[in-house]
Amino acid sequence: MKKFIESISNVWKIEELKNRILITLGLLLVYRFGAHVTLPGIDATQLTGLAGQTKNGLGSILDMFTGGAFSKASVFALGIMPYISASIVVQLMGIAIPYLQKLQNDGESGRKKINQITRWLTIVITLVQGPTYIYNLYRTLPSSAFLLGFNSFEFLFSSVIILVTGTIFAMWLGEKITDKGIGNGISLLIMVGILARFPQAFIQEFTTRVTNNNGGPMLLVIEIIVWLLVIISCVLLIMAVRKIPVQYARRTTSGDYEQDLMGGNRQWIPLKLNASGVMPIIFAQAIMFIPAAVAGLSKSDTSQSIVGAFSNMFGFWYNLVFATLIVVFTFFYTAITVPTNKMSDDLKRSGGFIPGVRPGVETSDFLDKVMSLITFPGSLFLALIAVFPAIVVSFMDVQQSWAMFFGGTSLIIMVGVAIDTIQQINSYLLNKHYDGLMKTGKNRKAVA
Repeated sequence: MKKFIESISNVWKIEELKNRILITLGLLLVYRFGAHVTLPGIDATQLTGLAGQTKNGLGSILDMFTGGAFSKASVFALGIMPYISASIVVQLMGIAIPYLQKLQNDGESGRKKINQITRWLTIVITLVQGPTYIYNLYRTLPSSAFLLGFNSFEFLFSSVIILVTGTIFAMWLGEKITDKGIGNGISLLIMVGILARFPQAFIQEFTTRVTNNNGGPMLLVIEIIVWLLVIISCVLLIMAVRKIPVQYARRTTSGDYEQDLMGGNRQWIPLKLNASGVMPIIFAQAIMFIPAAVAGLSKSDTSQSIVGAFSNMFGFWYNLVFATLIVVFTFFYTAITVPTNKMSDDLKRSGGFIPGVRPGVETSDFLDKVMSLITFPGSLFLALIAVFPAIVVSFMDVQQSWAMFFGGTSLIIMVGVAIDTIQQINSYLLNKHYDGLMKTGKNRKAVA
């Protein structure tokens, strides 16, 4: 613990790192402040209905990712999610559109053009989601909540423009955190929005267990232990890799091939157990909105039962379909993001090979087989974590708001962003010859 405190103190000894952390905290504070600014023309005291809509179910997910801005009718009500959606669309389109494939291979210049395309697509998506959000306000809030008049064009037009501007500004904040701060700007905005609801959720659970004598403090302690175990499981899922040994030939003056191989350097290709990250859950979550929306167009008993089943995110059928989609999308996303053919070609060009496997096609097939074998347990583990909130609600009678932190997209995002942020800070510390946050030992002295 003493070494960890020393590592934290070393952070403030590095001027560049200290400035980046302060810039990051300042920009995050601006984002959180904007989440509490209500759209002009809405009476902030009459948002009870909107808050009730986002208290449980799918609405709570939208509100969580926006840090409560969705339920406050804030200028950041759409949050950064349109940008995330645009990024996913551009990434998927890169598989089928040759122009985007070319940009992906053009290095820094191609990346800038892809970012520009993503920004424009974000505006288009926000222009679609903005009126939809305003229409939801019309359905949810009383007419007296609209100070400019119910269904007035002035309110609709100005609110859509403000929502689009809010999303663009949030996107700009994320990019500035990435460039001027400690990195992972967009992810940090999402994580801060999720963490904003943590204190309230825990207080509600504490009140239910202790104050209302519903299980007592002991059950609350058990819940915290289970929660910590789930966090550890998420860390293991994110960090787990399968190391594929690689042998590189070392050239000698004799030119003897066997001597080159015997003297070669051995390295590893780390294949991640969960190479797709949180994307399968996001894809599956988006698909889960469709059945209820389509069935809601009909008034038959069957349609209404489908709406009920797929509107209850803690129900059995919802989570069964949800887990199945996660497994499917994990294989799909891993297949399009892990280019085993390119890895094999790069390995062959650099003079490397996997012991016992011929370079070229056989190496590509071997890597593809290994990825398939490790992706299957990884997808099952990811699906289990995704549906774990429903499990703790059913078997431990946990409050739904608190259960959201026991798994799903929110927990994996928080753990993943926390690990990436620590790694970023570690890189600064190690470059300045200090021990990293996750290391112990005496400070390293600069090499003269």
